[in-house]
Amino acid sequence: MKRSLRAGDLIMLAIGAVIGAGIFGAIGTAAAGQLDAQGHVIRAGAGPALVFSFLLLGGACALAGLCYAELASMIPQAGSAYAYSYATLGELIAWIIGWDLILEYAVGNVAVAISWGDYFKTLIRGVGVELPPWLATGYRTALLSPDAPVHGLLQSAPHIFGIPILVNVPAFAIVLLITWLLLRGARESVTANNIMVIIKLLALTLFVAVGITHLKGANYHPFAPNGFTGIHQGAAIVFFAYIGFDAISTAAEETVNPQRNLPIGILGGLGICTLIYVLVGFVLTGMVPYMELGKAADPLSYALEASGFRAVGWIVALGAAVSMSAVLLVFQYGQPRIFFAMARDGLLPQWAAKLHPRTRIPWATTLLTGVFVALWSLIGDAGETYDLTNIGTLFAFILVSVGVLVLRYKEPERPRPFRVPLVWPVTMLSAAGCLFIMKGLPDQAWERFGYWLVIGLHLYFSYGFSHSCCRTAQKQSESADALLMLGWTFIALFDFAGLALSALGMSLVLSSDHLGMALSRHGVVWVGVTFWSVMLVDWMWVGWQRTFGANRSRPTPIAA
Repeated sequence: MKRSLRAGDLIMLAIGAVIGAGIFGAIGTAAAGQLDAQGHVIRAGAGPALVFSFLLLGGACALAGLCYAELASMIPQAGSAYAYSYATLGELIAWIIGWDLILEYAVGNVAVAISWGDYFKTLIRGVGVELPPWLATGYRTALLSPDAPVHGLLQSAPHIFGIPILVNVPAFAIVLLITWLLLRGARESVTANNIMVIIKLLALTLFVAVGITHLKGANYHPFAPNGFTGIHQGAAIVFFAYIGFDAISTAAEETVNPQRNLPIGILGGLGICTLIYVLVGFVLTGMVPYMELGKAADPLSYALEASGFRAVGWIVALGAAVSMSAVLLVFQYGQPRIFFAMARDGLLPQWAAKLHPRTRIPWATTLLTGVFVALWSLIGDAGETYDLTNIGTLFAFILVSVGVLVLRYKEPERPRPFRVPLVWPVTMLSAAGCLFIMKGLPDQAWERFGYWLVIGLHLYFSYGFSHSCCRTAQKQSESADALLMLGWTFIALFDFAGLALSALGMSLVLSSDHLGMALSRHGVVWVGVTFWSVMLVDWMWVGWQRTFGANRSRPTPIAA
């Protein structure tokens, strides 16, 4: 690739990549905190001290971005964290990072779609159209909401067989529309992306310019109602506003003098984005009492409307909807290609690596991703998906940070167009910073992330390990056989656990008068059903492997 990008170009790329859905949606919960349907505190709010949450995140993301840049620069072609890790850190670490990237891209897009739907409701309300609440609110959103009118939809919505019909049609529709565009072969356009960046900045500039005229000093007291705990936990959820910054480092190969310009681009871009976020957070919490922001799914438009700027709120909602549409397009574009890369390496079935003969896109994984995101956004809750996305992305960044340090000792002679300065303190502080932010997430997020990793390892050992393109039956070493045996032991243990959890889960369902509430109250049901399904799949695979797979040749790797 031609080296043509300079520091200024990278800063603009950073602004375009970072400013997105998080600032329009997650900021309200970060300021106000979050309660469950029974009024118990899930996370403490930062209040007006939200500005310090942004500063904390800016520092942690800057360190992680530098680590990501070195790893990206070691690979001679552009790609994702999965591709970099596969070529440098090995297959297992690459699988874990690729599995976590599903949380960043696909699950993250669920949150974006739900937030898009909330701003879309503000838009159509501004022209006199009001959707019935049961057609614009997901079941999980109503179930988990502490707001009485929203939670009351469980009783007031239409019911079928005793189950309330609560679906977020706008979120579902926008995902299907984006998927349809991608299946037609829609490609990213530099011009369109620049237009989207301008719209984002204009919407936020308009919000700050109008909102700063309506600040109330009383809203800044108390400034940090929950002390550093609130700042920490606020940072953990509003990290969603920084997702995408890692994309800057993928331009290392096209950067003039990357050793100088790449850190300027990363640090400068994150610095400008953090400044914008601090201004937005300061104005937002000064316009309305911070506790009110937890009730608003569209906090920026809500603050403007509550302050008497209804028309401006509508314009900001339009800017937010356009901005989030671009985010949906980019993330829906990226996730199928990660599946494609993993399938090309043999870690996923080969149908996931097939391209459409006309459009030359991975059509099967594009369709699969679209259906997955659309169905989840139809009934899901934004807060839950923010947490899952954040914890998975942060964990991937920890692996990247530690991996950079390990590779400095394993492969010291490998060419590095960009080298992290002060590698020991930077990598360790990056990993520690990401872990510290993860610690601010609710316990439920950690539990679900644990289940996610277990399922991912289960799939790797039951399919990916033996089908990997870099491992043939002839060259399989004794250590690899031992690892495979360990994997099967791991699978057997969790298959047994899956059977037990399935039995327990079904007993909970059958003992409840309300099927939907039972499924939501007892997360163990979902765990049990998941493991039971995977258990059936892997034992079917065992039978197939014994019958047909003993002497089957492995697929030939395809050059990137």
